[in-house]
Amino acid sequence: MEKVVAARVWPAQEYTRVTLESARSLRHQMFFVENPDRLVVDLEGVELNDELRGLPSKLAADDPYIAAVRVGLNRPNVVRVVFDLRTQVKPSLFPLPPAGEYRHRLVLDLHPAKPIDPLMALLKSDPDPIAEMAQAPLVVITPPVAEVAKAELPELPVVRLEPPAKREAASRGPAKPVKERLVIIAIDAGHGGEDPGARGRHGTREKDVTLAIARRLKSAIDKEPNMRAVMVRDGDYFIPLGQRVSKARRTNADVFVSIHADAWVKPDVKGSSVFALSERGATTAAARWLAKKENESDLIGGVNLDVRDPVLARTLLDLSLTATINDSLKLGKAVLSELGDVNSLHKSAVEQAGFAVLKAPDIPSILVETAFISNPEEEKRLKDGAYQEKMAAAILGGIKRYLAQNPPLARSKYAAN
Repeated sequence: MEKVVAARVWPAQEYTRVTLESARSLRHQMFFVENPDRLVVDLEGVELNDELRGLPSKLAADDPYIAAVRVGLNRPNVVRVVFDLRTQVKPSLFPLPPAGEYRHRLVLDLHPAKPIDPLMALLKSDPDPIAEMAQAPLVVITPPVAEVAKAELPELPVVRLEPPAKREAASRGPAKPVKERLVIIAIDAGHGGEDPGARGRHGTREKDVTLAIARRLKSAIDKEPNMRAVMVRDGDYFIPLGQRVSKARRTNADVFVSIHADAWVKPDVKGSSVFALSERGATTAAARWLAKKENESDLIGGVNLDVRDPVLARTLLDLSLTATINDSLKLGKAVLSELGDVNSLHKSAVEQAGFAVLKAPDIPSILVETAFISNPEEEKRLKDGAYQEKMAAAILGGIKRYLAQNPPLARSKYAAN
């Protein structure tokens, strides 16, 4: 008889994940029961032990997809787990081989039957941004321009970001109506859920630090009247690397920033770094090692390899990344210069490697290693709210500096549909 040695539940608006861990792969079957809607998972040859019995107690009261869980012996050698559902879901049940600190896992992902539109979620979180911007004094990244015009929904309200020469030429001729827009920043808090990321010597988890800094960065961005932030991950749950890229594209993001906390085998290594994508290999052996480690997040976090994102796959194959990588390097340089005022720099230049999370073909994308969580001194700083605030302010300062010199004049024709 097999034993479940760990049971975990990761609730989020994006989806809820249930993980059962065991020494060997679990045999299983899944089916629906209607009126009321229930999802049933039968585990064959499994002992009904305390870990399985305790699964219902791990369910959050506000779980968006699961109302209750019941576990019991259905017939000899078969344990039945019944999930009472709050809404229609699209389930995915798949095994994972051992990876990282985990043994064999059986993973149940409950996604909403109708996928959440991140762009509409942004509008709902800011229901009247047009009125807000009309009432507030205009604050722009470049020198003052004409006042903000009202955009017609469903498009987002926008702000003009034109180069000075173009604006001066326009001012000499008859005024023409200009469609203006908000700048959207996608913030990716690295790791999450099943994937804790690196751990500090005092137990600090990278996934917690990255989320804390990401939330502070979002708060700072949203205070800018011409900018809005979209959180790729806004809770303790895992998102596959490709889906992080896809979500940023679906929100028509102008900039993508992935936040991490580096780790190394030697505890005295320190400093902040910024990385951009490379199509031709890593700039250093350390950058190559880091990219390999970060790209293994899908193995640790757990991805159903039978599911593909055809839109993302087609885009990555069809489009050249060269121009976007050049923009990413400019963005990275601007952010790196600001980080130097907050922490020492591990490298004085933007490094490059094949990070999967930076492969949006039409969004300047960078990965920021805020500090070395493996360094006890920097681990302590990463947990400090004041340091997190300074780090968020520095990243925002770099983004604004980049946008002042490289204003996004129009949505890319490859923007997500």
